[in-house]
Amino acid sequence: MEQGIKVRLKRRMISSGLEAAAILKGAGLMRDVAGLGAIFTLHHVRPALSRRFAPNAHLEVSPDFLDRAIARLKKDGYEFITLDALPSRLTNAAGKPPFVAFTLDDGNRNNLEHALPVFSRHDAPFTVFIAQGLSERSHSIWWETLAELLGRLDRLTFDFGAGGEFLPLGKESHKHTAFARFAAFVHGHDESEAVGRIDELARRHGLEPLDIVRASIMDRTELRQLARHPLASLGAHTVSHRALSRLPEAEAAAEMALSADYVADITGNRPLSIAYPYGTLEAVSPREGRLAAELGFSLGVTTRPGTIMPTNGTAPMLLPRLSLNGHYQKPRYASALASGIPMRLMGRRETA
Repeated sequence: MEQGIKVRLKRRMISSGLEAAAILKGAGLMRDVAGLGAIFTLHHVRPALSRRFAPNAHLEVSPDFLDRAIARLKKDGYEFITLDALPSRLTNAAGKPPFVAFTLDDGNRNNLEHALPVFSRHDAPFTVFIAQGLSERSHSIWWETLAELLGRLDRLTFDFGAGGEFLPLGKESHKHTAFARFAAFVHGHDESEAVGRIDELARRHGLEPLDIVRASIMDRTELRQLARHPLASLGAHTVSHRALSRLPEAEAAAEMALSADYVADITGNRPLSIAYPYGTLEAVSPREGRLAAELGFSLGVTTRPGTIMPTNGTAPMLLPRLSLNGHYQKPRYASALASGIPMRLMGRRETA
């Protein structure tokens, strides 16, 4: 089946599931699956960009949607708490309303320009997870590089390991297929090497990957400005944004420790929280949770979907998060996600 058709079918199924969950929540059903609260994750918060090819659109929401989603959650009775307050909340939740904690990954500049005003309007605290290599412009963002590169070209040749392979890019569906092919290459090979080769490819076509980083990611000065706001906190997100579970233990620990050092140097305080890059089952293992605890973090967050259950208090180093996805920008969907119903309908239980 063509990649574009698969994507459309998947989105349609997810939308249907969110609609069903919203109806069930509105009817007051399945209240037992909500747990104590939820951690939401975002990346970009900015007005919609006009682009023909946008494979990363799921990583961006509009300021207006975020504003309306927060208002809906507030109406639902959620209390907005800082992520650092979560360990205490897990052990002292009796008699308290359900909570929501907001997080944003990677340190995108629009978090300062567009997200901060929205969070301030609702007095909602939030944590931005910082990857040192991005803020210091020593590492590129391969998924953004690919989006820009594939969007420019109508054909491409690349060696994925078995010789040069021709990739047609004349149609949007071709571009999505190529993007998926490159993503599999990154996740299936040595990540540093794979990203380096994508960067080389981009440069051969006149695109500098680090210019994309400079244009979108906050630098040290901007991070310090953001951290001074009483609602904002900075957390660790490694140095290179590589999947930690695929690294040797010593290297994974160094990525986490150096990232904490970097945040501490900016804010004056060592971060208590870490977001593991990618955050999936494949990218994060129990080993990373153990390492995070040994390094002094009090909690770690993944991107495995789920609400926060009382049992999470026994294992706060691999907490689930819920994505505010750019393809589903309806406030009732944020409310439905926080209810825990969509995950239960999909047969998923909250992970510890």
